[in-house]
Amino acid sequence: MSFRGVFRIYQDVLRRRPYLVQAVQTGALMGSGDLISQTFIERNRISDVDLTRTLKFSSIGFFVGGPALRVWYGALYKYVGSSGTAVALKKVFIDQIVFAPLFLFAILSAVAFMQGKDPDKIISDLEANYLDVLKSNYLLWPWVQIVNFAYVPLQYQVLLVQVVALFWNTYLSWKTNK
Repeated sequence: MSFRGVFRIYQDVLRRRPYLVQAVQTGALMGSGDLISQTFIERNRISDVDLTRTLKFSSIGFFVGGPALRVWYGALYKYVGSSGTAVALKKVFIDQIVFAPLFLFAILSAVAFMQGKDPDKIISDLEANYLDVLKSNYLLWPWVQIVNFAYVPLQYQVLLVQVVALFWNTYLSWKTNK
């Protein structure tokens, strides 16, 4: 089967089940980011990879990340607009001022919770990591989102973000597990 054939199937399933497709792709890419972190950054051998950790990280993408991004991008599309440079810049501003800080807080909290940390440890981890992660977010994501909101159709925006997020998730996995 050709790439076009596979892409047509993806488009069809995405049109029929957008939340499911975007949850699955987000979960898969978050899990992949964790595997990259464990093998290339933390230098674990394949036999030493913590698959439970990877599954937990992946489940955060499946249950939190994918659905939240789909709802958020839909709301931006509905309430801010669909096209144009001014609309794209408004979306980026709102995304980075409102959504990014809350989403990062939720993701970091979910990762700590899934690691089995008690509430005091979750709070101390947030105090140690949140501002660094937020600053790193502001170095990368506004630029990605300008392209995303200006040129990418709504149904593919989560996919574009998740492809870039493969590297971002590698960073988050490393940051929350070091």
